[in-house]
Amino acid sequence: MASRGTTETSKLKQNLEEQLDRLMQQLQDLEECREELDADEYEETKKETLEQLSEFNDSLKKIMSGDMTLVDELSGMQLAIQAAISQAFKTPEVIRMFAKKQPRQLRTRLAEMDRDLMVGKLARDLYTQQKVEILTALRKLGEKLTGDDEMFLSANAGAALSQFERVSTDLGSGDKVFALASVEVEKAKQ
Repeated sequence: MASRGTTETSKLKQNLEEQLDRLMQQLQDLEECREELDADEYEETKKETLEQLSEFNDSLKKIMSGDMTLVDELSGMQLAIQAAISQAFKTPEVIRMFAKKQPRQLRTRLAEMDRDLMVGKLARDLYTQQKVEILTALRKLGEKLTGDDEMFLSANAGAALSQFERVSTDLGSGDKVFALASVEVEKAKQ
């Protein structure tokens, strides 16, 4: 399913075009052979063809009421968010707490990291990466960040986290972001 429906959409479109061509050809052939058919046979065949066209039109209306593709808008957003989450968050623990909407646990983890950095138990680059992830997750959970945290985030947030912020904001609903983060947690466990 790597194509996310693009191949299937192309095939669907081709089939619809072929069906329309077939029905139009059937009407044309019927008119050309009108002289060879008796009146009842002509009327019956024409009626059947027009019913098929009507059913075809109804099917097209249903397809077009949503989208002319098998890939809906949500699938496109899902792909974008999965890409953003997978690049933005490297720490499964942070993804898990974010997905479960656990701001208190995120803050506790942040305090533990501050302590570990001071005693030399955590390298500066790993600390920076994880702190940025946690602060981003807290922000997305609607938590208020301190001025220092905001400055730290501005100074250290990379392109991947900026992309995550943009994509998840465009999505409009945090629940969808959380659902996708849950998927990423499951992937990280494997």
